[in-house]
Amino acid sequence: MEVILFVEQKNNEKLKQILFKDDIVSRSNIIIHEATSFGKSGGFYIRVLGDEEQCKKALDLSKDLGTEVTGEEKEKVLKQLNEESEKSLEGFGGIFG
Repeated sequence: MEVILFVEQKNNEKLKQILFKDDIVSRSNIIIHEATSFGKSGGFYIRVLGDEEQCKKALDLSKDLGTEVTGEEKEKVLKQLNEESEKSLEGFGGIFG
């Protein structure tokens, strides 16, 4: 399961600390990207990839600091994140291959 959150610049550090300090959420895969690379300004996208409990807890912890990204915007963000991951893996393959 995965959740995409949008957090404004002013709340980014506070939310990161909350997510990384939580015993349940910190065991998930948390990736943070500047929203400007997705054509949106003023904040960050946070991707939480984990089991259902971890994702629900991340949503609960972020309810006052960020918003869940859904629909078309979520698909766009996920597509771009996956493309970036594939490019990174290709680069490592060239180095170690």
